[in-house]
Amino acid sequence: MSTQPAPAPLLIACALGIEHFALRTGDRSGADGPVTFLRTGMGPRAAERSVTRQLAVPAFADASVLATGFCAGLAPGMHPGDLVVAEGTRDPRGTVPCVGTELLVKELVRLLPGRTVHTGPLTGSDHVVRGPERAQLCATGAIAVDMESAATLLAAAGTGERPVAAVRVVVDAPEHELVRIGTVRGGISAFRVLRSVLPAFFEWHRSLLLPRR
Repeated sequence: MSTQPAPAPLLIACALGIEHFALRTGDRSGADGPVTFLRTGMGPRAAERSVTRQLAVPAFADASVLATGFCAGLAPGMHPGDLVVAEGTRDPRGTVPCVGTELLVKELVRLLPGRTVHTGPLTGSDHVVRGPERAQLCATGAIAVDMESAATLLAAAGTGERPVAAVRVVVDAPEHELVRIGTVRGGISAFRVLRSVLPAFFEWHRSLLLPRR
């Protein structure tokens, strides 16, 4: 009697404790295959180290990787609670294209009607970006910035061919800069959105498991 191979796992990586808490307390029903929430710690070095170590575990050899959490919006008109689906991530070390962007956008729009979903390049930084630097990064064509997504996807790509994506929730924007996450309305709004996105991530992962025609 033949047995079906075990589904490939999904690794969802975030940096902060508050992001990890939002994901762990969100709607976790509907997952196809095992799901692991990895808190990497803040910054590109911590993200790269943590993701590389996790993907070295044999059970994660064929895992799909999705980077998520909060980000800073770069384009005028963005608001806290908006969603960013990366077409690709980039930092000075290289770029990584994302898989399934259109599906993620479709599922997030369906899941969170009324929320704006932006797509475009997501750039990495090794520090919190504010003021004039935000405008400089926007001029490069990037729509948002965070400290871990680019490093996470570079680490994932460096361990072998696998599907990767990055979805972030805007916690501050050019007209809405925040001092600390979670202490004002924008941070609370972003937290609530992050708690609600898991079904879209699971649908993305499910689509990767379907046989290709």
